[in-house]
Amino acid sequence: MAKTPARTPRFAYKGDRLKPLRAFCQTARLGSVSRAAEALFVSQPAITLQLQALERDLGVRLFERSGRRLLPTREGEALYELARPLVEGIDGLHAALQQQLRGLDAGELHIAAGTSTILHLLPPIIESFRRAQPGVHLSLHNVTGAGGLDLLRSDAADLAVGSMLDVPADLDYAPIYRFDPMLIVPPGHPLADKPELALEDLSPYGLILPPRRLTTYRLVDMVFHQHRVPYTVAFEVGGWEVIKRYVAMGMGISIVTAICLNEADRAQLVARSVAEWFPQRSYGVVVRKGKYLSPQARAFVELIKPDLFVRGDYYESGHSER
Repeated sequence: MAKTPARTPRFAYKGDRLKPLRAFCQTARLGSVSRAAEALFVSQPAITLQLQALERDLGVRLFERSGRRLLPTREGEALYELARPLVEGIDGLHAALQQQLRGLDAGELHIAAGTSTILHLLPPIIESFRRAQPGVHLSLHNVTGAGGLDLLRSDAADLAVGSMLDVPADLDYAPIYRFDPMLIVPPGHPLADKPELALEDLSPYGLILPPRRLTTYRLVDMVFHQHRVPYTVAFEVGGWEVIKRYVAMGMGISIVTAICLNEADRAQLVARSVAEWFPQRSYGVVVRKGKYLSPQARAFVELIKPDLFVRGDYYESGHSER
């Protein structure tokens, strides 16, 4: 008896394969039929019909509910990996064509980043990008934490560069650089020349930290609690440059990331690695899942490589020799 050939899926819903795949990708990205409908400017029943048609034609279940969110099943995740680049490619075809016709020396690029990233990490990357793409209008949005994520989600920024501890489900984070945590104190401080540092040695001195909503504060608090070591916060203030200034004035000590230390700090600060207790901080690229990256955004991301970030300063290795 001849074997019946496998049935080729037929996308029956209005004879259009792109619409149900687009509805599926948006639902998988946003976790909600209603939010997918808003993103695509169609009704919720239309999205539901498209998803049902897709499940029927493929013969698999694509979603399962977890609380108020719809999560892709194993089959749904596999389809998302296949369908997402196809849908993004079609949706971004017009913009990509226009960019291709104009060349990469045109267009705009919006990048969200915090002050430390803009001051210490991005300069060599921006310099290389400006040489390669002199016609691109580049905008750096100096924002911190949730502000950068809001810009990504509203498409006001093409990508963000910075450090993330918890990555929301609707974003992708690719860590590229890693930096040691450093204790900074003013010269002559009791901890500056102490032969062997213990975490308990920091307890008597007030810490100057960024606001508690930011990653650094949360990491410091987590480490001290994990080791059951008491600590005090002298005060909170935003910005590594401000923190370094106040530490140099003898108003407290701090734990910073080696990215913000340079040769100019050597005269007014003593830096000592505390990597034995505190984790390294990663910095990388953050994008919204499902977002089509323009050619100029992809060109910028390709420049963000560890070997580009060469710092010939005193703190390059992340350790002080004092």
